[in-house]
Amino acid sequence: MDYIAQLAASPEAWAAVATLIVLEVVLGIDNLIFISILTNRLPEAQRPRARMVGISAALILRLALLSLIFVIVGLTAPVFTAFGNAFSWRDMILIAGGLFLVWKATTEIHHNVDPEAGEKSGPVTASGFAMVIGQILLLDLVFSMDSILTAVGMTPHLPIMVVAVVVSVVLMMFAAKPLAEFIQGNPTVVMLALGFLLMIGMVLIADGFGAHVPKGYIYAAMAFSALVEGLNMLARKARTRSREAAETPD
Repeated sequence: MDYIAQLAASPEAWAAVATLIVLEVVLGIDNLIFISILTNRLPEAQRPRARMVGISAALILRLALLSLIFVIVGLTAPVFTAFGNAFSWRDMILIAGGLFLVWKATTEIHHNVDPEAGEKSGPVTASGFAMVIGQILLLDLVFSMDSILTAVGMTPHLPIMVVAVVVSVVLMMFAAKPLAEFIQGNPTVVMLALGFLLMIGMVLIADGFGAHVPKGYIYAAMAFSALVEGLNMLARKARTRSREAAETPD
């Protein structure tokens, strides 16, 4: 208890909590976009439950990984060497997760461009729901690993990590429904989000092979793309209002 009291009285600890929450929220955006896109494929009645299961699993995974923090740190130790590069368990998880993300984003892009191909398989069944949850859990593991390693790099204090992770996931829960509805109502945003996921997948693969890409560059590109798409949406709304005004009789 004295340890917790000392952290609570430390301005540096509060600054670390605030900084880590911001970082965890930024890292969680990728996870949330993926969950939103996958759950929007389900019947509307199943979407809230699927989002809640996915985000709850993300929280449970992050807390479980925090409880195994020393094991997680050990996952960065080299396991084998190939092509002149040393690979750890973390690298292999990132590569596998990146490949899955690239495959899934490409599949979703194909479905959006050629929806009739997906409709031939019929309505989503209970097995389809389980498949969506399984895919969410797989990517939760990859994003959780990235999240926990970021937390370890920011602070040595476990309580600070726990608070930051819990707060960021709770914020994800509140943002999940509005984000999913926004993505569902704007098809061009879906394609943009899938492009983000493709880029994130490639970055995970590159990171697994030892080519680290600063996350600031990634999120700057995403923010710029989102700004351009926002301007396009405003322009479309302006054109729609102009058309409606021209069609309205005096």
